[in-house]
Amino acid sequence: MPGIWHILGAGSLGNLWATRLARAGVPMRLVLRNAERLADYQAHGSSLTLVENGMARQVFIAAQTLDNPEPIERLLVACKAYDAEQAVAQLAPRLAENAEVILLQNGLGSQDSVAARLPHARCIFASSTEGAFRESDWRVVFAGHGYTWLGDASHPAPPSFLKTLDDSGIPHEWTPDIVTRLWRKLALNCAINPLTVLHDCRNGGLLEHHCEVATLCAELTVLLECCGQPAAALDLHSEVLRVIQATAANYSSMYQDVANGRRTEISHLLGYACVAASRHQCPVPHLQHLHKRLITHLASKGLRTD
Repeated sequence: MPGIWHILGAGSLGNLWATRLARAGVPMRLVLRNAERLADYQAHGSSLTLVENGMARQVFIAAQTLDNPEPIERLLVACKAYDAEQAVAQLAPRLAENAEVILLQNGLGSQDSVAARLPHARCIFASSTEGAFRESDWRVVFAGHGYTWLGDASHPAPPSFLKTLDDSGIPHEWTPDIVTRLWRKLALNCAINPLTVLHDCRNGGLLEHHCEVATLCAELTVLLECCGQPAAALDLHSEVLRVIQATAANYSSMYQDVANGRRTEISHLLGYACVAASRHQCPVPHLQHLHKRLITHLASKGLRTD
């Protein structure tokens, strides 16, 4: 029987993983941020609803708070990048020796911060192209089939839980080059997400702004090469266009955050890219201008700009 999975972060991807694992019979615990959130979940019947191909299925999953004493052997961290380090620090005393921690965050920066907090755990980085959104609290819609790459740059041997992902129908691949995957995903997000916010459009709306997209891709390609990531830079513009077309009807995660008045992951996306460019003395004027435009836009809506 597979070991217990603890899932931290009841957002779209966290709920998507939780429902698929649970319906395959994997023992699960949702880790919620406080007693009020737990009470709300219990009042909802202690269940999540997954909507897939227009069909809704209710899945019952046990839940607990951060301060529950139950030891954790396998933890999926699916909260936002800006919350990951602090949330994991609260759970650190509960982690068993050699616990496995899967980090499913957008952008870059948070993964290394979390890993530094957990020297006795195995931190596995993940990069996903799956699409999901919360239709309401405790109800997630599977919006786009994709893939999840997982890897551990310091320990290339694959973990035993990959069989559990197979059994749960979660498409995945173990890769020894996860850092390249993360840089590639960072570049894709920087080329798409901010523009959907500023142009107030679905991903497909960016086809009307092809010159702006092409200019950003050119700068991102140079930046990736300057940062020692030539493989992540390969044919970037072509892949950005492919993603825009394949997800034309979807709203980007950043668009959804802004539309719902939530903090964005700007610091781990455009912010990280601009800091990296400065560190490598790589000129990226259009990226920097985009970063400033986005900060101004967020501030005009009363949202955090960090």
